[in-house]
Amino acid sequence: MSAENIIEAGESIKLTQYSRGAGCGCKIAPNVLEVILQTGLAIPKHKNLLVGNASKDDAAVYDIGNGQAIISTTDFFMPVVDDAFDFGRIASANAISDVYAMGGRPLLAVAILGWPVEKLPASLAQQVLDGARKICAEAGIPLAGGHSIDSAEPIFGLAVTGLVEIQHLKKNNTAGEGDIIFLTKPLGAGILSTAQKRGLLREEHRSEMIHQMTSLNTLGETLGKIQEVTAVTDVTGFGILGHLIEMAEGAGLSAELYYSQLPVAAGVKEYLAQRIVPDATFRNWNSYSAKVSFEKGVNVMEAFSLLPDPQTNGGLLFSVKASAVDDIQKLLTLKGLSNFIEPVGRFTEKKEKLIEVKI
Repeated sequence: MSAENIIEAGESIKLTQYSRGAGCGCKIAPNVLEVILQTGLAIPKHKNLLVGNASKDDAAVYDIGNGQAIISTTDFFMPVVDDAFDFGRIASANAISDVYAMGGRPLLAVAILGWPVEKLPASLAQQVLDGARKICAEAGIPLAGGHSIDSAEPIFGLAVTGLVEIQHLKKNNTAGEGDIIFLTKPLGAGILSTAQKRGLLREEHRSEMIHQMTSLNTLGETLGKIQEVTAVTDVTGFGILGHLIEMAEGAGLSAELYYSQLPVAAGVKEYLAQRIVPDATFRNWNSYSAKVSFEKGVNVMEAFSLLPDPQTNGGLLFSVKASAVDDIQKLLTLKGLSNFIEPVGRFTEKKEKLIEVKI
């Protein structure tokens, strides 16, 4: 029986059952990725390349003259939700986010599609692309083309080109000592998506998860124009722990993370009580645990499950000068992000541990 016949027989297809990974939880573990990226080759320097492999930033940035630079990024993964249209929306919002995280605005995107044509109908892939078109339209950009292959598992994402004024470019390694840290979306997406894959996710939690995963991080373009914003990244597959470590390491600093101030999605702790944790959490923790300390009183077992939890199109994690905190809180409120006006941490001088998790 063909995949088309399965649909005609009235059986629903759950995309997450056709893949091993889910969303940004598909990322290769950080310690393995470091090995992959090592090279003994002499890499020529390009004077116009402002951001490249030398730093662990969100996108490549290339100076094109006249004070402007091109932002180039790509992101793709296996289904994080069962619905094909939502999968396309989520994967696209996640890919576009890297442009916003650099302080830029997206210009255009091309699609990356891997589809198991002998297992799943082409009509589902069409729905994935329609979801991508929907998000690209929201971002004001064309989905201008792409490339597809016959693959063992469904895969989708975008390669996105953006533009930024160089004076507005934001990187993830430029925070200063004493800078205050904010996060613009709740944590727990990996836990919720794992609960969904196991058939345990309640509808109210599913709808909120999809809302967060499809919300564009357009705030990043605004943050790029604010001089007091010192560093920006987006929280994705390495969890808030991994991405904050990248920020601290890059800046030669350490950071305090205020555990009780972290926004957590509804239902997450309920599913944690059922020991629902994605495999990527363990990979992330194994990569980062030696760089973390916990203040007495922090629920370490809960933090172990939450801080390395892989996010898909997670929030912007950014730092600001202490003198600008009031203005940033007003901006967040104006942008409809009043739930995220409380700081979640602070950068400090370099210490033995890169991250101290405080109550």
